[in-house]
Amino acid sequence: MTGKMIEFVINGKPAALEPVEGEMLADLLRNRLNLTGVKVGCNEDECGACTVVIDGEAVLSCNYPALKANGKTITTVEGLAGAVSGRKLHPLQEAFIQYGAVQCGFCIPGQLMTAYALLQHNPDPSEEDIRSALKDTLCRCGGYTLIIGAIQAAAKSLRTGEPVEAPQVPLSTRARNVIGRIVPRPDALDKVTGRAIYTDDVKFEGMLEARVKRAMLPSAIVKRLDVSRARALPGVAAVLTAEDIPGEHNHGAVIPDWPSLVGVRERIRYVGDAVAIVAAETRAIASDALELIEVEYEPLPVVSSAVQARREDAPRIHPDGNLLKHIQVRKGDVETGFAAADVVLEETFNTPQMDHVFLEPECSVARPLPDGSLEIYVGSQIPYADQTEVALALGWPKERVRVIGQTVGGAFGGKEDIAGQIHAALLANATGRPVKLLYDRHESLISHPKRHATQIRVRLGAKKDGRLTAVETELYGDTGAYASLGEYVMTRATTHSSGPYEAPNVRADCYAMYTNNPPAGAFRGFGVTQSAFAIESAMDMLAGKLNIDPVALRRMNALHAGSITNTGQVLRDSVGLVECIDKVSAEMKRQGGNDPFSAKTDPLRPYSRRAWGFAVAFKNTGLGGGALDKSSAEAELRQDGIIEVRTSAAELGQGLPTVLGLIAAEELDQPPEGIHVLLSDTRLTPDGGPTTASRQTFVSGNAVRLAAKALRELIVSELCEDYDVDPATIRFSKGCVIVNGDCLTLQRAAEILNQRRQSTVASYEYIAPETKPLGEPGDIHVAFIYAAQAAEVEVDTRTGEVQVLRVITANDVGTVINPLGLKGQLEGGVIMGIGHALTENFIVNEGQVVTDRLASYRMPSIHFTPEITSFVVEDPTREGPYGAKGVGEIVLIPTIPAITNAVCNAVRVRAHSIPLDQEMILKELEKRGEAAV
Repeated sequence: MTGKMIEFVINGKPAALEPVEGEMLADLLRNRLNLTGVKVGCNEDECGACTVVIDGEAVLSCNYPALKANGKTITTVEGLAGAVSGRKLHPLQEAFIQYGAVQCGFCIPGQLMTAYALLQHNPDPSEEDIRSALKDTLCRCGGYTLIIGAIQAAAKSLRTGEPVEAPQVPLSTRARNVIGRIVPRPDALDKVTGRAIYTDDVKFEGMLEARVKRAMLPSAIVKRLDVSRARALPGVAAVLTAEDIPGEHNHGAVIPDWPSLVGVRERIRYVGDAVAIVAAETRAIASDALELIEVEYEPLPVVSSAVQARREDAPRIHPDGNLLKHIQVRKGDVETGFAAADVVLEETFNTPQMDHVFLEPECSVARPLPDGSLEIYVGSQIPYADQTEVALALGWPKERVRVIGQTVGGAFGGKEDIAGQIHAALLANATGRPVKLLYDRHESLISHPKRHATQIRVRLGAKKDGRLTAVETELYGDTGAYASLGEYVMTRATTHSSGPYEAPNVRADCYAMYTNNPPAGAFRGFGVTQSAFAIESAMDMLAGKLNIDPVALRRMNALHAGSITNTGQVLRDSVGLVECIDKVSAEMKRQGGNDPFSAKTDPLRPYSRRAWGFAVAFKNTGLGGGALDKSSAEAELRQDGIIEVRTSAAELGQGLPTVLGLIAAEELDQPPEGIHVLLSDTRLTPDGGPTTASRQTFVSGNAVRLAAKALRELIVSELCEDYDVDPATIRFSKGCVIVNGDCLTLQRAAEILNQRRQSTVASYEYIAPETKPLGEPGDIHVAFIYAAQAAEVEVDTRTGEVQVLRVITANDVGTVINPLGLKGQLEGGVIMGIGHALTENFIVNEGQVVTDRLASYRMPSIHFTPEITSFVVEDPTREGPYGAKGVGEIVLIPTIPAITNAVCNAVRVRAHSIPLDQEMILKELEKRGEAAV
């Protein structure tokens, strides 16, 4: 060290910086060297996103003191490309792109750098070596199998000097020119090089840092609030309370019942309620200011469960009471159905709150402009809704607010609600300066909406041959302190609670209840995850009671074309459930023998029990329920000959830019590289609606297809007039337009249209087929996606520990648009489902959050990755783009019951709640004298 300087080599270049007291290496790299490819997901040494390589070793930089870097050689993801001479990208980067290992991308720098350190020490790693090295580098998108394959391909390329071998990914059986073929995602390059900009990477001169003062009490009245000491702290630019909000005080995805700030004499309803916001010159000063804010509360009784909330003596959380919605489904006469049954089974199941744990914590940046407008930079699932909510809070027309969507580091439904957008906007408006509001992981965990905790009672009636005669369900859904999307989530849970079966008599009642727990809202699966666990567990129990094969029971009752669902919808097409069942069943028997549901023991491991479990599921596509489901898109022939497609739909890691680009390329007969997709900017892109309900492929896909078709017609109409030819003779092909046998480049076509003063932009607003509200005759949804899964588990009878060994999955997606992205969604969904089944539990005790650190929320690591066999069923729907329906949510829904059913088959312990409790399993085994010692 020279004097007081920290000297080191960074990405091959020397650097010398003055030390900052308490500074961690991640902060130095990100804030002072602008190496924002280094990501921070937790600041707990838990997620691995911040991994860099120091002197050849993988190091978590978020808690590595910057002073320790003195004299070291450091490589970040930005320097990885230069680590191998003669190549533009490191083979790891090339392989991650080719294998589709890049999804949301937030974890990718950490994955790459951990793998880079591994390959320096072990040039030919086994799969087990990779799992060991990456055990602490998390991927919430669940792309572990793709990551393993990519690392092995890169290792081979480094050893041999040959290019990275392309992965083997089945093409669509309905592949066209580009639809259904392998195309790397267009944003992958920026994500593997560290160039992708997430919201926390956005910087403006003079930007303030913001923090939020939260109640940390679940139920209370604010008696006194004094912010004077915080305002007086040097470096504080603003401290705002409820009385400083110029416009609407409440926000809400459906019902505006969620206060942006809770004022004096107002009600605290959960620990994450905000009472004040601070903007200061630094984050440290803003944090100090929070400690100076004085708040006095009058504690109130806590309502801690949905069942308690419905009791007559329960304290009222909202003025109108605790019932958000009583949801009802009626078909036939269930009493007649149960009277006709030979067997009746009744069971109750419970699921907990769960957290999305997207690795990118919530972040919002607000920037006031000289013209009096405001820009919001945020990773959001619904940018136009954000624009409206911010404008309402400011008391402005929405045109004064522009929302610019950034790269999103995972969402899974958790970035639909307002997080920091309003708070950042209020502070920016008050100070006249840019403001960044970044949540730490603790704040993220306590404040944003979760998966609904549920209690679900299932009653089944069936004939001796297995035919269902009646299904009755009663659901309690804990929607927490505020409505969020709870009404819609629990409606889906209710309408799907009798499973993908044709039962003649159905009755379902759901009580979506307010409590003093953190709000619950959208989460991948949208309520169906919970109800599928209940109904599929009950179906396995029914099969046992009737002594019928569980697969045969499901197959005989399965929905098919012509079936009438429990809501009265006639399924006219695209019902591939039976094919999914048959494919999974056949493969399960191939892998597990003709009796896969019987427990087996490995002679070398006499304490283990293995067995398979089976489950099926369905999930709606689109908003449905009578909602106007529409999306707008534009297609423009730019002057450089590139076709730009624009819509505000959000990319969350699911591969939407690839899907929309392929659809446009197919419609215009162009190569995918000739299409540019622009998303999520309320000034530059038309409203594509929310990225939720597995709707974007269907709805925005159709909008893009029809906008591209309109652009094609516009170009043809102008060229046929200019060249005096029949429009039918003009065709498009690979970057040009064929006119009179000559290849006219798209750049030249753009020049001709420009010379004629003709617009080169075509727009289309696609409106999905009409649906009807629940309870009215007609279609409640435009389409359904179907799936079947089998899981093989091993249970250790010494400890009760469960390991998932193999998963077989089949999904009816209509038509495959993007096979590489589909593979990532399918395998990632399975991994998330494994986590839900075995480990994930967001614990709240009497309204107080217990799971307030990433270390206390056990999301699945690479060690949970089983062998996955995937089948894709393509039963196209007439209304979808090229027959596609979507896939984002269905993939994890049957995973949970497949696993719990497998555990029951292995050790005869039935799980009535998740996640599976290994202590409960062990106690049951000990009770029966079957535990190994």
